[in-house]
Amino acid sequence: MVTAYVALGANLGAAVATLKQACVSMNALPLCRVEKTSRLYKTAPLETLPGHAPGSDYINAVVEIQTTWPAPVLLQQLQQIEHSAGRQRPYINAPRTLDLDLLLYGSGSIDSANLTVPHPRMWQRAFVLVPLAEVAPGLVDAWRLQAVQSQAINMLDDRL
Repeated sequence: MVTAYVALGANLGAAVATLKQACVSMNALPLCRVEKTSRLYKTAPLETLPGHAPGSDYINAVVEIQTTWPAPVLLQQLQQIEHSAGRQRPYINAPRTLDLDLLLYGSGSIDSANLTVPHPRMWQRAFVLVPLAEVAPGLVDAWRLQAVQSQAINMLDDRL
């Protein structure tokens, strides 16, 4: 079994319900088991394209999973869950019904056309680091959290 961490986010539709269903869907995958879940967090969108509205606030979380799937196969399964939730990709950083990002896969590094692990921007995003530190405190150094402290993030009274 390999320990992997997945970031969840949504800002369209019933975001909280969608993230909870995504967690259930991940746990229902063969060869995959959700071990830990973070609380839910509310964050403002970070990036938008000129001429595109920034969209609603995101609901974010991180889960720790155990799997025997290779990382590319796990990514395909996560993308299928996104697709089932109505995910569309009209432009980069578009608002979304569900976003599942494979952050870490064991202690490995992957750099391919379809997958980069560790996730290339995870260390720059409070909406990833804060919930990741909650489920795996040993993975996020205090200085990394300090580096993103200017990014607004609000813990909700709910868990996955």
